[in-house]
Amino acid sequence: MQIKNGLLTVKNIVKHFDISGGLLDQFAIEKGRIVRRRTTVKALNDVSLSIMPRENLGVVGESGCGKSTLARTILGLYPPNSGEILYQNQRIDNMTPKKILPYRKKMQMIFQDPYASLNPRMTVKKTLEEPVFFHNKSITSPEVNDKVAEVMQQVGVDPQWTGRYPHEFSGGQRQRISIARALMVDPEFIVADEPVSALDVSIQAQILNLLMEAQEKRGLTYMFITHDLSVVEHISTRVAVMYLGTICELASTKELFESPRHPYTQALLSAIPKLGRQKTKHIKLKGEVPTPINLPSGCVFHGRCLYANGRCINEIPRLIRLDSGTKVACHGVEERRL
Repeated sequence: MQIKNGLLTVKNIVKHFDISGGLLDQFAIEKGRIVRRRTTVKALNDVSLSIMPRENLGVVGESGCGKSTLARTILGLYPPNSGEILYQNQRIDNMTPKKILPYRKKMQMIFQDPYASLNPRMTVKKTLEEPVFFHNKSITSPEVNDKVAEVMQQVGVDPQWTGRYPHEFSGGQRQRISIARALMVDPEFIVADEPVSALDVSIQAQILNLLMEAQEKRGLTYMFITHDLSVVEHISTRVAVMYLGTICELASTKELFESPRHPYTQALLSAIPKLGRQKTKHIKLKGEVPTPINLPSGCVFHGRCLYANGRCINEIPRLIRLDSGTKVACHGVEERRL
């Protein structure tokens, strides 16, 4: 099948969460009248991007910016309020559970916490063979056993440990088993949601190298979510920078780190310690991060931006493409003020 827009394409995705609580919690008295209040977290707001086959798209941003929500919405764990999700030009967000089943096999996820993502009551063998039996009804037990041993060897875990339980492994070993679980069904697209943040620094490099080797051998496509910009610079082909549920900049890794255009991206990169490099001025943002419950008008970053003007306060910027290929949502860049 010819892929025009990428392996996976997200178009104008909106995801809001109602946290109003029970019916009685929603009522309050204002000026002698009973009013009903609904509280909504605006986690994703008109997000669009495309991920090409075999690339590694890094997604960065502050905690609460919507990175994990975007990942879980793409994989169908959260239904979007509006927008479209396409996999190989086929829309999947509106499919029935039965129709979307073949795509579940193609898209897998590696979770952040290796201690919580594995069932403590299941042995490694049960954990790894369960998705294979689920997606391949005709497969035999000896075939599954061979596949379990093969994948465990690939991720650096002794196949003889299949009878052990998760509590018998270290954090790094558990994450290797989580990666093995994702690889068991031979996926094409993997979301890695901060897969090394809960691990020791000495183990992080091993897991990252393992992910890169798997990508090379299996032709995988990654969406890699992280707070660590040095990791992004090392492994990603492109980077999407998110702020309060929106993408403010999307660029190749080289372009983003050498010439960031959005003021928020510039502030993020200025905070990276740079050993052996020329010292750069640290950009200190003003104000506090707004809440996604009450988003600011216009550009969501205008309250902390050093270059905001009246247009930034009143008008939402659109993601425009620059001559360099970078996409940026900033009125200052569009007006050539920055």
